[in-house]
Amino acid sequence: MWYVSTRGMAPRVDFEGALFSGYASDGGLFMPEELPQLNRETLCQWSTLSYPGLVKELCALFIGSELIPKDDLNDLIDRAFSRFRHRDVVHLSRLRNGLNVLELWHGVTYAFKDLSLSCTAQFLQYFLEKKEKHVTVVIGHCTKIQELQMTTVLKENVHVFGVEGNSDELDEPIKAVFADTVFVKKHNLMSLNSINWSRILVQMAHHFFAYFQCAPSLDTHPLPLVEVVVPTGAAGNLAAGYIAQKIGLPIRLVVAVNRNDIIHRTVQQGDFSLSEVVKSTLASAMDIQVPYNMERVFWLLSGSDSQVTRALMEQFERTQSLNLPKELHSKLSEAMTSESVSDEAIIQTMGRCWDENQYLLCPHSAVAVNYHYQQMDRQQPSSTPRCCLAPASAAKFPEAVLAAGLTPETPAEIRALEHKETRCTPMRRGDTWMLMLRDTIEDLSWRWKGHVLNASQ
Repeated sequence: MWYVSTRGMAPRVDFEGALFSGYASDGGLFMPEELPQLNRETLCQWSTLSYPGLVKELCALFIGSELIPKDDLNDLIDRAFSRFRHRDVVHLSRLRNGLNVLELWHGVTYAFKDLSLSCTAQFLQYFLEKKEKHVTVVIGHCTKIQELQMTTVLKENVHVFGVEGNSDELDEPIKAVFADTVFVKKHNLMSLNSINWSRILVQMAHHFFAYFQCAPSLDTHPLPLVEVVVPTGAAGNLAAGYIAQKIGLPIRLVVAVNRNDIIHRTVQQGDFSLSEVVKSTLASAMDIQVPYNMERVFWLLSGSDSQVTRALMEQFERTQSLNLPKELHSKLSEAMTSESVSDEAIIQTMGRCWDENQYLLCPHSAVAVNYHYQQMDRQQPSSTPRCCLAPASAAKFPEAVLAAGLTPETPAEIRALEHKETRCTPMRRGDTWMLMLRDTIEDLSWRWKGHVLNASQ
């Protein structure tokens, strides 16, 4: 399985190359050169698999046994999911009036990213141990509880910065550091946000699991449809869902965003343009202006045409504004529908879900569930089952729970964080963020080299 850049100007790489690269050297994102096609028989075989079982099958399809033999791959994935709190790793809550909520948050940090990052970390470790190398990972924005989860890690190989700014502002110095290819190579620099193909690959399993849990029966011809509602910011889960759809999973995608509505405007009007500012919302992880994974979606919509994709993305980067060509917009609105949800609607949805089910939603999950309630209230009954992805636990967002007039439930391990020592370097407006990042990365590399030298003496 080979991977190519969506912009077509970078050499193709194998899974290991895509894993360690993040962005391709031409600024594009890696995608499989060819997508496998799953037939009815394969889908029926997969329908009884557990969530980890689905991850194993999908990873085997897209990694290749010459890079990671099947037994090794299965061991890595078992190890990745060994610390999850729920025995099924991912759990479907079936609530009143056809509301299905797929809980993706049973990992260590109570968020969906635990699923893909646990696997990605295992893949990285597998390749690094073989080559006796190290990597420096740069990551972004978080909430107060996420902040505590990071600042209470006092290990020498973890450096946390407290940034006075939003995630789009932080993306600029990170992208600038990654643009220096000599520096990136020297320090084995990589990013683990959802530009990384490994994240998208594992996130495809959410959609397969949602489908098999919610499809009424696989005995019909054609296979039944399931609607999957995807709350998103950077469009990683959306790209994963669209790839799943392209390789044969019969899902209808609904993309749900907060007031930062660039994806909604793109789906509805073909308007992929930045707003003047990032709006702060209760669904803070989705407060993103630039949903970079839409580049993957555009590439697929254009029939894997890297020339078209490059022209679109270069225009967007130059002008921060883009109107999709008519044909591309038409294909996009065939592939998915969308909605944008206000803070007021988030609060109402959280309250209603509690009243009807005694079930606490996080604000991001409420963005998805709001779509379900809208469809119900319009009295548009559908024979198509619907599954709402729940990316995080309500325990991480006590302020939003309180805003909805509800009582937060904080697990003991999160409460314990408040009493731990923290360590964090402030990055204030006026500081040169890129230099601060570069200096820290240089320092980490020297320490690692010293550690290796000491270990070998």
